[in-house]
Amino acid sequence: MAADALDGVASDPGVPKPDPILVVDGVQRRYGGLTAVDVDHLEVPRGVITSLIGPNGAGKTTFFNLLCGFDKADAGQWTFEGRRADGVRPHVLARRGMVRTFQLTKTLGRMTVRENMLLAASGQRGEHFLSALVKPTWAAQEKANIERANDLLERFKLSALADEYAAGLSGGQRKLLEMARSLMVEPTLVMLDEPMAGVNPALTQSLLEHVTALRDQGMSVLFVEHDMDVIMTISDWVVCMAEGRIIAEGRPADISGNPAVIEAYLGIDHGGSVSGAIR
Repeated sequence: MAADALDGVASDPGVPKPDPILVVDGVQRRYGGLTAVDVDHLEVPRGVITSLIGPNGAGKTTFFNLLCGFDKADAGQWTFEGRRADGVRPHVLARRGMVRTFQLTKTLGRMTVRENMLLAASGQRGEHFLSALVKPTWAAQEKANIERANDLLERFKLSALADEYAAGLSGGQRKLLEMARSLMVEPTLVMLDEPMAGVNPALTQSLLEHVTALRDQGMSVLFVEHDMDVIMTISDWVVCMAEGRIIAEGRPADISGNPAVIEAYLGIDHGGSVSGAIR
């Protein structure tokens, strides 16, 4: 397993990893006099689940937005799959294999669940005016996209809702749809922003299984989550942010008792573990 390659990696902020899929150097984002993100160096390992944790206001979602092209950094650069990714627009990054979901789901309520899926398929020939007039140029591709969408909806247990409007889905079902939709482009890195937020316990386990399935299928996962039980259960590697900086990295067991992480959550130096600190 790819996670085994992390066994000899030190638990230090910015530590090099074997075969990283994403490498970040000197990234800063400032809002007036406030520095929201100040990441000196970070390497996201390939083929594992990496969790990004930190107290509220640590800069996690802002950092996500920068990496995915939804915000612009004031300084620094980063590479994805060995290619420069800073300054690249989100849809281009998605075509390269980097996709993300949002804490507040972004489904199109007046489209059906299946139509939401098909919207995410890349390189659709029928989107071009001249090609759209000649059905044989895109019919086979459309059929393949529909088959892939149906397969993903079946995997995420949404197939019974395929022809229903997305507006009628529950919060948890929208999370599932957004995750399924992100897989339409066959990504190599999936970035999830609080996938368990607002999800009832009945669907939480389903979401956890889907996240671990991404890793088992060879994809890399980077996700923000506040539930430390979730973090400790499925993560291969954990990165902790506080005040915009990376203050700790390591295996879940190492992070759980890391004094810097506990202090970041509690604001004072306490003994114990992170799980106990934020329950």
